[in-house]
Amino acid sequence: MIEPLETTTDTPSKSSSNVTSHSPDSENACFHCGLPVAEGSHYSVKIDGIARAMCCPGCEAVAGAIVAGGLDNFYRFREQNSERPEGGSERQRWQAYDLPQVQSEFVRAYSGTLPGIENPHKLQVVSLLVGGITCAACVWLIEKQLMSLAGVARVSVNASTHRAQIVFDPHRVAVSAIFSALASIGYRPSPATAANSERMLQQERRGAIRRLGVAGLGTMQVMMFAIALYFGGSKGIDLQFEQFFRWVSLVVATPVVCYAAQPFFGAAWRALRSSHLVMDVPVSLAIGLAYGASVYATVFDTGEVYFESVSMFTFFLLLGRFVEMRARHKAGLASGGLAQLLPLAALRLGRDGEVESVPVAALAEGESILLRPGDTVPVDGVVTEGASGVDESVLTGESALQQKQAGSAVFAGSVNGDSSLTVRITAAGSGTRLSAIEKLVEQAQLDKPAQAALADRIAGRFIAAVLMISVAAFVFWWQQAPERAFWVALSVLVVTCPCALSLATPAALAAATLRLQQLGLLVARGHVLEALPRVTRVIFDKTGTLTEGAPQLRAVHPLRTGISEEAARDIAAALEARNNHPLARAFRPWFGNRAADGLRSVTGCGVEGRCDGQVYRLGAPGFVLELADRATAIPIADPQVPSAQGQWLMLGDQRGPVAWLGLGDALRPTAPDAVAMLAAQGVNSELLSGDQSAEVPRVAECVGIAEYRAGASPEHKLRRLKALQGEGERVLMIGDGINDVPVLSGADVSVAMMSAADLAQSRADAILLQGDLQALPRAFALAGKCRTIIRQNLGWAILYNALALPLAFLGLVPPWAAAIGMSLSSLIVVVNALRLSRWQPKG
Repeated sequence: MIEPLETTTDTPSKSSSNVTSHSPDSENACFHCGLPVAEGSHYSVKIDGIARAMCCPGCEAVAGAIVAGGLDNFYRFREQNSERPEGGSERQRWQAYDLPQVQSEFVRAYSGTLPGIENPHKLQVVSLLVGGITCAACVWLIEKQLMSLAGVARVSVNASTHRAQIVFDPHRVAVSAIFSALASIGYRPSPATAANSERMLQQERRGAIRRLGVAGLGTMQVMMFAIALYFGGSKGIDLQFEQFFRWVSLVVATPVVCYAAQPFFGAAWRALRSSHLVMDVPVSLAIGLAYGASVYATVFDTGEVYFESVSMFTFFLLLGRFVEMRARHKAGLASGGLAQLLPLAALRLGRDGEVESVPVAALAEGESILLRPGDTVPVDGVVTEGASGVDESVLTGESALQQKQAGSAVFAGSVNGDSSLTVRITAAGSGTRLSAIEKLVEQAQLDKPAQAALADRIAGRFIAAVLMISVAAFVFWWQQAPERAFWVALSVLVVTCPCALSLATPAALAAATLRLQQLGLLVARGHVLEALPRVTRVIFDKTGTLTEGAPQLRAVHPLRTGISEEAARDIAAALEARNNHPLARAFRPWFGNRAADGLRSVTGCGVEGRCDGQVYRLGAPGFVLELADRATAIPIADPQVPSAQGQWLMLGDQRGPVAWLGLGDALRPTAPDAVAMLAAQGVNSELLSGDQSAEVPRVAECVGIAEYRAGASPEHKLRRLKALQGEGERVLMIGDGINDVPVLSGADVSVAMMSAADLAQSRADAILLQGDLQALPRAFALAGKCRTIIRQNLGWAILYNALALPLAFLGLVPPWAAAIGMSLSSLIVVVNALRLSRWQPKG
């Protein structure tokens, strides 16, 4: 609960009062800026159920926007009062979103690259929920509108989730300007927070039910009068009764048109204001023209009325969209961000063992927290006390509880099971694995697949063609049977609306992406699902990819008298102390036994540093002996590599070799099956490793890879990749570590292990959330299924229009039947796409 704010200074911008320590003495201070509230002021905003006094309309507008945006926590955690807003009312409406404390919940730094942008690290990404999106053409309109703003570098809008990702330069355009630009064309922007996501879903659901109810009730009532008019027209009816039934039908149909059909008119109007076409344009024309013609016929007692057709048409359109909306919500396609699954508070353990509830935002690395059964883990950490099963399905897709004990790692977003745990924090906030996944998901939303972009472009052109065909139908029937011309044109307008065409691709891609994440592969780039079916070869790295990536030091063979195994081991550990390569983990138990400085890592070769005043190198023999060769100017012979299995690293100084250190790394259990499944799908596998030991052919033989190369530097890997691509192959690269970054960047599709270095993850198109390599062949199978579904959807949409258009043009389809056909067409496409969310791998 937010307490009243304590004001101890006349300058609000310098107030150091914390919201949580506010005293009752400041009841006359503005809750937002801290300035005195004039006596008799009526400005206030309800925050946490309490009406908080505001000093002016500006503070009231800003605080109201913060609360309406679901960002009440701003007032919980701010460290000082906010400045009093200045400017006009329209600017005040969105000015709250320019506050850094408010932006922390939905604005982040941009981590990708953009062509033509020299310093992309200065850019930011704002994540918004956009209410009012009805089709792919709406997406196109929003993207065009925002891209016209100076400082906006990239825009991506997802029609299925109603989420927008905008990359912008904060020095050139304010976040409030982005909100204002969206509002100016009739859409409803709000920050993409968990509260807002749920609120938007509820509002969308309630509004749809209300409109559907009005349209259904109106349709039933107007049909009763229409039946009387039909029979009266054939059997005879008194003129007074006919006029009465027409006027009653007008009264009943008016709420259907003016309220239930309002979303169609609103979307069409904002599109026309921006000189663009969306599918609601022909729909609105059909409803508006039919209603207007019927009103004219009623008022002037001439011609036919079609209030029942207008009402039925609206009802069936709304019914189709309602079913589509429920299917989308049920499939989780409109869910919020992963990082918003975290709790607001956690139980922090003090030095004296006391437990206090604190905001998650206040937790810091090194502190300890208590997790009770059922608690959501708010941070990344290591268990120090207790044992329990933890549900990590949000991160890995694996529903089975993972057993945790002292020394086990736990991650933010997972849920504690049956027992209490004490956890020492290793990462909080944006440093957690969950936040890293969230950034990758947002990055994927920024990339619009070529198929979806093509559908967006086709939709606008298709609508223009529909309008022209409708005009042609009207002209043709005006010459043949003028009384039918208007209604035939309306049927053509309705029956050919490209709803199914617009939904065919994005619905399938959204469902498949969601299912892939459940299977353990997080898509971080939009082109992955399109590219996977065309991949012909998978290139594997060895350490950390085909193997567990947790090598152990198994043997030390000194090569020089006076050097003990312990000394060689401790020197090697000192050289690897700051290295992020998986091999460095083998020396972790001996970190700190000796100190080294001047450390330098040479990608693909090894490390160099100074220990006890002597320069040492650890790594490939050629790299190590180069140090001695340079010092003595005489080439030193390469000692024979030990014959025992494992990966052997050489330790040497300026006098030559010092010792061999043998490392062993366990093979991933799923690696052989994954390679076999890829081969069954017609995909070749290849191993490229920087290791020069006999471990490379051994691993290749164990997993069933016939083609392998040892001692491959990053340059050699990239050269091999380019050679394969030059031969016409499409290559997927999966790796772990910084040395794989060049080849990951050059591959047609790149996959990084979840344990990979941050740089490797940032260059990858997808992230393998678990160590299960079988997720790769499953992804290939699902991508193939997704391509089939998209083709089915597009084929159905084209076939439907090809069949329905001639029938409507010939006058064989009344407007209400056209509405049913269009709604069913869209529903078939969505239901077909949602089959992907339940797809199961064979075997």
